[in-house]
Amino acid sequence: MATAHVPARIHGLLNEVGELFVVALEGLRRTWDVRTWFWEFMEQAWFLARVTSLPVILVSLPLGATVALQVGQLAAQLGAQSATGGAVVVGLVREVAPIAAALIIAGAGGAAMTADMGARRIRDELSAMEVMAVNPVHRLVTPRLWASGLIATLLASLVIASGAAGGFVFNVLLQDVTPGAYFDGAVSLLQTSDLLVTLLKSWLFGLVAAVVACYMGMSCESSPVGVGRAVNRSIVVAFMLVFALNYVITTVYFVAFPPKI
Repeated sequence: MATAHVPARIHGLLNEVGELFVVALEGLRRTWDVRTWFWEFMEQAWFLARVTSLPVILVSLPLGATVALQVGQLAAQLGAQSATGGAVVVGLVREVAPIAAALIIAGAGGAAMTADMGARRIRDELSAMEVMAVNPVHRLVTPRLWASGLIATLLASLVIASGAAGGFVFNVLLQDVTPGAYFDGAVSLLQTSDLLVTLLKSWLFGLVAAVVACYMGMSCESSPVGVGRAVNRSIVVAFMLVFALNYVITTVYFVAFPPKI
């Protein structure tokens, strides 16, 4: 009996994936009409910045310190403590910053987006907007996409600064590495393309988190339980998509721009 339902499940999964892409493309299609969504964009950007800034700092500081502590101990055994700064900052820039920003956006801001869109669906606000010839995707989803992408990019920069500061404290103050050696090791390994790709990944991950959150909220069951389930699903799906997209982008980037040795 289980095998009989497999095609139906696959069809349902593909249907959801298609609808997710439709929401994303429709949300980006009317980007040029800034006047209709600018103030909603400002409100959403401020909300996301307010609920994600402190968690990002609280996550990044101990993360950078922990990486510096572990890498510093290994580097001390090899007689290369000056390389700790490079390992910490390069790891933060290439992988940690965009992933951490996306997870905070999806977990804090994305959950709120899903709950808001789900509540609007329960109250039939989305249907009322369609009756008034207002496309809810253009009015509600588009500003959230751009706000999430912008704040994710800014959060990535905050992760890098906070993580580097945490690593600096442990590496310089506790492991007796000079500040010059710490920052010189970081700068010598970084490339301009690393920063550009990190900002691109952060923006894309923020966009993905917002698309998933809005779609799950707009398509949830018309009940409080349905909204709660949609919030859980949006977080899980956003995490999976972010990790998969990060793997693809990182693989292509390392093939195109091999890291320095």
